[in-house]
Amino acid sequence: MTSILQLKELESIGIDFAGLIFYPQSPRYATKAGLTPDLVKKENLRINRVGVFVNEEADTVLRTVDKWKLDMVQLHGDESPSYCERISQHINTIKAFRVGENENIPYKTFSFNDAVDLYLFDTMGKQYGGTGEQFKWDLLSHAPVPKPYFLSGGIGPDDIDRLTAFSNNGQKLFAVDVNSKFESAPGIKDMEKVANFFNAIKMIN
Repeated sequence: MTSILQLKELESIGIDFAGLIFYPQSPRYATKAGLTPDLVKKENLRINRVGVFVNEEADTVLRTVDKWKLDMVQLHGDESPSYCERISQHINTIKAFRVGENENIPYKTFSFNDAVDLYLFDTMGKQYGGTGEQFKWDLLSHAPVPKPYFLSGGIGPDDIDRLTAFSNNGQKLFAVDVNSKFESAPGIKDMEKVANFFNAIKMIN
């Protein structure tokens, strides 16, 4: 998210988490549209704010957590288990994994099992960040994933039926992460699409 007005709209809809990207190369960089820590704190938002970082210095992450009063951190780069553990000692931490063809999920996540609180599974791409494409969700359905996880990667308004079917088999599924399929421009969400999707998905289970 890049807009304080849209953060407030998300909260009014009932969304649980809002992502703030602190990766300067991203077109969704949190401050690109004038969003500041003071604006966020002034509104006393209750929505959980998730700071997204890519291979950032640990001290910078922790300073940003304090400055923006973040509730969670998502690590979306090549961070090591020891790095993740250091961050998770200060704040609830999500480690993101980019999933390719025929990925061995337990092998990929094993060394992080004691280092973070949650996982996020996204689609493998050449660059850090989302691809707007989906990976094979059945890789998760048939894998013993030991942590609750966010399902991400190209999820859009037309995926309600597929998500419903997956939720019946996706043990440990914690939340659904959506982004580009709900945007009118990078960082700007179509709130009608978001609200309709939320109202449909909250009926699952």
